[in-house]
Amino acid sequence: MIHFENYSVMWNKAQGRHLLLPSLFLLTSLYSSAGRAELPADNIFSRVEQVAREQLAQQAAAAGLLEPQFQVAVVKSTRPIPACAAPVALEAADSRSAQRMRFVAVCPGSNGWRYELLARGSITAQVAVTTAPVTANTPLQAVDVALARRDVTMVPDSMSSLPGVVGLSSRRSLRAGEVLRQGQLASPVLIKRGSAVNIVARKEQVEVSMAGEAMDPGAQGEVIRVRNAASGTVIRARVVDAGVVEPAEIPGR
Repeated sequence: MIHFENYSVMWNKAQGRHLLLPSLFLLTSLYSSAGRAELPADNIFSRVEQVAREQLAQQAAAAGLLEPQFQVAVVKSTRPIPACAAPVALEAADSRSAQRMRFVAVCPGSNGWRYELLARGSITAQVAVTTAPVTANTPLQAVDVALARRDVTMVPDSMSSLPGVVGLSSRRSLRAGEVLRQGQLASPVLIKRGSAVNIVARKEQVEVSMAGEAMDPGAQGEVIRVRNAASGTVIRARVVDAGVVEPAEIPGR
């Protein structure tokens, strides 16, 4: 839905999860009409809206956003855009920030000109949020999270998969309705430093178990130092479950 009066746009399209890098340079020709200076201006502003919207769509696709919606407003300057006898080129000067995307309209030739334009965009999407307050380092349960539409323009690491956040814990306490971010979530600590652990070594059909003491805390899959309770030998072991580790390196395995 495009409104040329105030140069705003709304677009809604579901995106798949794939990586698409934003274009560093966009170039398009906009044709003027002799004797009608307002026509190229309209074309330039509408094209800026379109290009800015495409940039937001690329950013949303790169982030894997679910059901993203975009709003774009081109800031209209009080300085009029002059007529141009040749096709006007549009360059994307800087579109890294959705809230401040800069473009330059260029009229070629000896009597040409350059006209800078600014577009402000925003992105909303269905993202994972908390349904109730959550304390730090507490594994998230299915009832603790839900999908909700939020403004994620300034949240590059939001998460759109509920199964992907269940079981993770936040490094800090969260309020109800807060957007979950990848940077603040981690696998829960299954083994604390100084706690007793069971060292389980498996090779082919043989399994050996012995007592040990964790010298480091660890989450599932992390490698920590463990002291063998019988021999006192310190080994590197991988956390496989709460209180259970396996040697990180088994000769001949």
